Amino acid sequence: MPAVTVENPLALPRVTAPAEAHSRSALAVSTAPSGLEGEGFPVRRAFAGIDYRHLDPFIMMDQMGEVDYAAGEPKGTPWHPHRGFETVTYIMDGTFIHQDSHGGGGTITNGDTQWMTAGSGLLHIETPPESLVLSGGLFHGLQLWVNLPKADKMMPPKYQDLRASGLKLLTSGDGGALIRLIAGDLGGHVGPGATHTPITMAHISLNPGAELTIPWRADFNALAYGLAGSGFAGPEARPFGMGQAVVFGKGDTSGSGDALTLRAAETQDSRSANFEFVLLGGRPIREPMMQYGPFVMNTHAELAQAFDDFQAGRLGTIPADSPLGK
Repeated sequence: MPAVTVENPLALPRVTAPAEAHSRSALAVSTAPSGLEGEGFPVRRAFAGIDYRHLDPFIMMDQMGEVDYAAGEPKGTPWHPHRGFETVTYIMDGTFIHQDSHGGGGTITNGDTQWMTAGSGLLHIETPPESLVLSGGLFHGLQLWVNLPKADKMMPPKYQDLRASGLKLLTSGDGGALIRLIAGDLGGHVGPGATHTPITMAHISLNPGAELTIPWRADFNALAYGLAGSGFAGPEARPFGMGQAVVFGKGDTSGSGDALTLRAAETQDSRSANFEFVLLGGRPIREPMMQYGPFVMNTHAELAQAFDDFQAGRLGTIPADSPLGK
């Protein structure tokens, strides 16, 4: 990690917050618990224990790995349903194959992102390719769940295949950061992901000792999650590192809280030369959110209907010619 780099960040467009911008405080830092998902691949539940009012419009995020598989060890998930939200799968190292019952899918690897809008519902599978299963190797990624507002929950499913080469690459004012903008807007620069719920998502590498202050929409919430190394968040320099999430204070419509400040520790660990983290924010939907496994709706009755529809086969069928099996 990271999969997408540049030899000279100083050649990239620069993003800086205005001098009069107000950086948000880091309200809390939490440590993600570890667990197993799907057929048994290791994950960290990045936002476990964080109140939903700080997450909205995000539902959850899993850090998949970082794990160096031996031959025969790589695992994925079997066919499973989704309804009512979007999944964003970002792979930093390794390879995943995706397929869904609506005709979407493909291979994502080394900086690619798969953006799947489940909407009214579909079936979905994620698995490592046979070559990776046979050889083993490094695997590291994120999967983010983004809620859809009630008006869009039953929209037709959609798939976006975002290649690493299409990421918007930016740097900070002094060139000490490499910013990979996946979706949303930073200082007038726009990432390739098309979002139904307005969000910003960026993977950032910060050089040891470097500080980054970037503009941030005052009507968005703000979260950071450490992928490797260590650093500090907010003007009060709250420490956080790998496997830890930061909740930033709220902005407001007057423009207060229109910037985020993060700094890398002077010395990083041996696993990573830089401080690696993902920045996330979005405009809260502020609607009731009810989740039951892979279904995210507004009411218990809608969850029950989603489960009934899945049981009755109305969320799709596994393609007969699926190379990924049943």
